[in-house]
Amino acid sequence: MQAVTLDRDGAAPAARDDLARPSPGPDEVLVRVRASSINGFDVKAAAGAMRGAMDYRYPVVLGKDFAGEVEAIGGTSEFRVGDPVFGVLMRSYLGDGTWAEYVTVGGADGIARVPDGVELATAGVLGLAGATALDTLDALDVRPGDTVLVAGATGGVGALAVQYARLAGARVVATARPGPATDFVRDLGAAEVVDYTGDLTGQVRALAPDGVSRIVHLAGDGAPLAGLLAAGGRLASTIGFGPDQHPAAVSILAKPDRTDLDRLADDVQAGRVRVPVEHRYELDEVPRALTEFRGTLGKLAVSLP
Repeated sequence: MQAVTLDRDGAAPAARDDLARPSPGPDEVLVRVRASSINGFDVKAAAGAMRGAMDYRYPVVLGKDFAGEVEAIGGTSEFRVGDPVFGVLMRSYLGDGTWAEYVTVGGADGIARVPDGVELATAGVLGLAGATALDTLDALDVRPGDTVLVAGATGGVGALAVQYARLAGARVVATARPGPATDFVRDLGAAEVVDYTGDLTGQVRALAPDGVSRIVHLAGDGAPLAGLLAAGGRLASTIGFGPDQHPAAVSILAKPDRTDLDRLADDVQAGRVRVPVEHRYELDEVPRALTEFRGTLGKLAVSLP
């Protein structure tokens, strides 16, 4: 089968077409992958930055998001061959990823059915970014009347966090560069936009003199952002800014489960949220896509035949 792999320690990611198709174990299903995406985690893994934290089992097939059809079932399963499914691999090691024509998905991974009306191409970019956005906002307990500052609003997680904060009834202040990025986050529902390349603190204080009640920290330095919190406010970070750095901060490690995935799919199906995609790449183009990850508006998608 075709896949994008790291073949040895220090190697650059590359496409190859000679890997054996995996077989599902007793608690697994085999998925014919039709769509995936590129996440910040994938970029770090491809660069070798997860060494020490996770075991690299070479050749490492990269990728976490997937959408496709169930091809085979290894044992008893609620799924049937042909079911459209999507989700996120949540393994403790790097080895059998989703940037491949086939992947086995087990009980520890997040997997759900794709509902009618949702394309596999959309489901393939939804899982990890969407679950991260949901888990972050759940940790913040966002409610109507909150002012939520989303730092890193233009990325895949940020684009969904802006929409979910708005749906929760919050006033959303998003960070973005002037121009297309500002238009992008306003279109997603941001009430105000601040230029993170300028005086961010001054701009936010002008909009919220007493501070903001909630902060979604997806980019930038967490310390000055935490200084913008109102009394009783909270900050949730996906990039390692937690209670050791500030008492009002919590560090988020997304754990996509069936509840999250079903909610995301239902919201996309109903038109409550959308997953903006800046560019789609074929599988053999993924090594180039990894170099183009930063500064995108929304997601980078991967398509398979």
